[in-house]
Amino acid sequence: MIKSMLSRTFLCAALVATGLALPAQAASNTRTKATSAKQSAQKAPVKKARAGKQNVASAKSSRSVRKAAAAGAAAAAVVAAKPTYGQLYGLHAVEDPLDLKSSVALVMDQETNEVLFSKNPSAVLPIASITKLMTALVVVDAGQSMDEKLTITDEDIDSEKGTRSRLVVGTTLTRGEMMHLALMSSENRAANAMGRNYPGGLPAFVAAMNQKAQSLGMTDTHYVEPTGLSSRNQSSAKDLAALVKVAHEVPLLRELSTSREYQVALGRRQVAFHSTNGLLSNPGWDIGLQKTGFINEAGRCLVMQARMAGRKLIMVFLDSTGKYSRIGDAERVRKWIISNPAELNHAKVKTGG
Repeated sequence: MIKSMLSRTFLCAALVATGLALPAQAASNTRTKATSAKQSAQKAPVKKARAGKQNVASAKSSRSVRKAAAAGAAAAAVVAAKPTYGQLYGLHAVEDPLDLKSSVALVMDQETNEVLFSKNPSAVLPIASITKLMTALVVVDAGQSMDEKLTITDEDIDSEKGTRSRLVVGTTLTRGEMMHLALMSSENRAANAMGRNYPGGLPAFVAAMNQKAQSLGMTDTHYVEPTGLSSRNQSSAKDLAALVKVAHEVPLLRELSTSREYQVALGRRQVAFHSTNGLLSNPGWDIGLQKTGFINEAGRCLVMQARMAGRKLIMVFLDSTGKYSRIGDAERVRKWIISNPAELNHAKVKTGG
């Protein structure tokens, strides 16, 4: 009996001890988990901060890579840029008192043919879209109807320079509309379509362009196509002055070349085209006829008839460097003319050959 009582006593003690131990262990486990959670919570911001720093560093690295790539592309573009014919011929080395950016320039009195300013006036260079003045003049001389419908075809797509146009294949406009876009917006497909629809096609049209040039005494001039995209369309400043003088006598060419905006129906939409010559929007200029031009080989070109200081003047600027430099050159000449009206008869300036 005593053994039995002792056994029960030890059993109860063991149960009590076990009961006490279990809550203690549970509490200990709870404290351990809480401590671990706290430590994890403390470490988490550190990990996030490190991740954030890594992301910022990665973003900075990506931006640096992009900047380096852009700089490399820009440098490659500069290296790849082709020099103009004027640069190859060294024409920009010729200095002039007006510090023009055009390597070739000429300012002539329209009524007396008196040359007031010239810089390399006999240099023969590509003339780009100045070509379109002759294109329009030949069409007018042929007496072709301005109301006849012409359609843009695959033959009018530029295979020379790969330029784009809003006149997609299948576009149909009148010859007058085509001429308007060619002179005002320098639309290449419109100019080519006019040449293609000349009696005898493009070969006959180009022949007529060269015949017209010869009849005007433009001995430095030669054309191979009607748009100016080819660098083989070439002329000199003195020849182009003669062309501007004759073109200015045609009211239609004066009207279309000095138009600032024109809308045509392309499909179901009315599409606005704008002039390539910003001087037409300048109230300080009285321009009677104008044409701009640009291809890499020619640089920036501009011819104009304008009235200033009581005189009608013809201006020619070829091979100008910089997007707006031909406009800047025209402004320099204008300021020179206006500031020296009484001295112009004695202020003739000639540089270069």
